[in-house]
Amino acid sequence: MKAIAHDRYGSSEVLELRDVDRPTAPGEGDVLIRVHAAAVDAGVWHLMTGLPYLLRLMGFGLRAPKVPIRGREVAGRVEAVGAAVTRFRPGDDVFGFCEGAFAEYVSAPEDRFVAKPVNLTAEQAAAVPISAVTALQALRDAGRVQPGQKVLVIGAAGGVGTYAVQLAKAFGADVTGVCSTTKTELVRSIGADRVIDYTRDDFTAGGHRYDLVVDTAGNRPLSHLRRALTPRGTLVLVGGENGGRWLGGTDRVLRALLLSPFVGHKLRGLFSAERQEDLKTLKDLIEAGRLTPVVDRTYPLADTPEAIRYWERGDARGKVVITV
Repeated sequence: MKAIAHDRYGSSEVLELRDVDRPTAPGEGDVLIRVHAAAVDAGVWHLMTGLPYLLRLMGFGLRAPKVPIRGREVAGRVEAVGAAVTRFRPGDDVFGFCEGAFAEYVSAPEDRFVAKPVNLTAEQAAAVPISAVTALQALRDAGRVQPGQKVLVIGAAGGVGTYAVQLAKAFGADVTGVCSTTKTELVRSIGADRVIDYTRDDFTAGGHRYDLVVDTAGNRPLSHLRRALTPRGTLVLVGGENGGRWLGGTDRVLRALLLSPFVGHKLRGLFSAERQEDLKTLKDLIEAGRLTPVVDRTYPLADTPEAIRYWERGDARGKVVITV
């Protein structure tokens, strides 16, 4: 089969379209998926570059990637099932999590997938799993969002941010999105009550304070973010960037956790978990018309390096998707 793989860490230039062995019969609890689409997320970039170095120490490969095929969000059709699989059968359309999604086939445990929402294309469905689950856990689990609260989403036009805006509205919050000038109309279109263009305005100015701030952009100081909170407000940091080659921004999360017991604000870092029950929650919201994936561009499998370069530039509105 065709797949996008690499044997060393580096920029998108290390990625190659290769002929590799197709997965054989799935394991007892696994399903074999014919991939129709996969999505680019921050994790793809980190596993491609091997940065921060902390990631390598966590078992992903010290000198070279332990899993050579990239891609973690997938939508496709079940080709075969293991003997112990009960949820799916060949021909079912599914979406979910895996390792090695930038390929024509992938095999993974059945509890990594749910049935594809009937109102989504494969390209839209592939854009959901990691980014939407991250947004859901940031708001519901870490942020404990409540109806009527004022919520600020920083990075509102990004992969996680577009879901966070919509989910906050679905939970009954009053939502303000922060993004750049060229993306303000998109953020309004997905339901934000107000939009702040960070190139022109400071979201801490004007006396506006928020019960919950979800920062998906990952590069602002804690002191600046806390100025946007009400006295008992909650800050949720979704990942972190620009923190150096060793920690990659996770140090900001650690500082927030250490500071939180000594201030009135609740400062929380999110390390999202890939859970099937959350995929089911998202599927229900999507089929009810309360959540819609935002797909900026699609690229064929062979153009995956270019898709990642586009994502790196920060120009994407929502998700970038690979079609297979």
